[in-house]
Amino acid sequence: MKHLALLCMMLLPVVGLSQTAKQQPDPNQGPITITLDQALKYAKVNAPQFRSALMDAGIAKEDRVQARAALLPNVGFTTGMIYTQPNGTPTGRFIGANGIREYISQGVARESVGFSSIADYQRAKAAEALAKARAEVAVRGLVVTTIQAYYGTIVAQRLTSNAQQAFDEGKHFLDLSQKLERGGEVAHSDVIKAQMQANDLQRALQEAQLAEEKAKLTLAVLIFANFNQNFTVVDDLRFAPPLPPREETQELATKNNPELKAAIAAANAANHEVSSAIGGHLPSLTVNYFYGIDAANYATYTDGIRNLGYQVSATVDLPIWNWGATQSKVKQAQLRRTQARIELSAAQRQAIADLQTFYSEAQVSREQLDLLRQSAELAADSLRLTTLRYQGGEATALEVVDAQNALTSARNNYDNGEVRYRVAIANLQTLTGKF
Repeated sequence: MKHLALLCMMLLPVVGLSQTAKQQPDPNQGPITITLDQALKYAKVNAPQFRSALMDAGIAKEDRVQARAALLPNVGFTTGMIYTQPNGTPTGRFIGANGIREYISQGVARESVGFSSIADYQRAKAAEALAKARAEVAVRGLVVTTIQAYYGTIVAQRLTSNAQQAFDEGKHFLDLSQKLERGGEVAHSDVIKAQMQANDLQRALQEAQLAEEKAKLTLAVLIFANFNQNFTVVDDLRFAPPLPPREETQELATKNNPELKAAIAAANAANHEVSSAIGGHLPSLTVNYFYGIDAANYATYTDGIRNLGYQVSATVDLPIWNWGATQSKVKQAQLRRTQARIELSAAQRQAIADLQTFYSEAQVSREQLDLLRQSAELAADSLRLTTLRYQGGEATALEVVDAQNALTSARNNYDNGEVRYRVAIANLQTLTGKF
């Protein structure tokens, strides 16, 4: 396994991992202990889907910057020289020439304004809001995935511990039945039953150990940049956050639901896309301001005449005919707007249903914890009493086996119940944010 880990590390690409490695624990420093907060931090660094969502949000931000820049004057500078073949006159052979030599050195400010460019900027702002909302959706989805993997590892460890206790109890029952058989107090069939129970419990322990290893590997792949199994997790299942009142979660979901924000932003972007397409039917204005020299000599003064000066030009472009291309773009934008509105309506309905479902799931799982804890305590007491009755000849081997199985099941149910509540809280927080 160690050689396999080294091989995997050698095959990892070097480019792009230097920054990630700085934020990761060194596996060569010995066993490390990971808390849930640390696991979430590492997962955000390594999860490709989450990083992709952040990249999309960054790209959308730069699109907005570019769209805003398109509304503002652009300033540049141009310098050059035009030489025209002489023809014996001061202007040269070309009719458009001002002279044989023409020097140009000017600063240029250019502003182009149209209805479409304004709508494009508004659409870019909406697209940025959409990308940010989707990034938040990715964040909360990653939190749920990490919590499931983190507490999946913890519950796998607990189930292994439960299986070990059950196996120890099974061996104790086997020893007890053999002792009672030697004393002539029970039949050999009890020993056979106890041996079969011990065999089953040993297999269950092996399966639990395998499941624990798989759960740990799943978490390791999620949170570490390099392959690392040399870690332990902090078991804080019993410190789950309390469930707030339903009215409070509804208020939080109204403000913080990223899915709903994404749908609203998509609808806004579609509205501005329609406006941008309609802008193709409207005139646009372009203004150019030049300041510098355009003279026969590369100088600010020639023969006492000042060459420095400015020139302003303005152009209005009015679209007349383009074979229906603009109207086709308008129809395309209107179709996308209709779809965005349908998706927004569906997102609003789904948000209400999800909130009720997630809250009810968290509420039921929390209420069941006390029952599951009580069942585990009763099952432990039942096994103790059944074993005493068996020693006294008042209970059968089958009753002892049933009591052992019931205790293992009750312990597992309680541990699974705690994980279910934590995951239910995480799912609820995808709609409400942290509470």
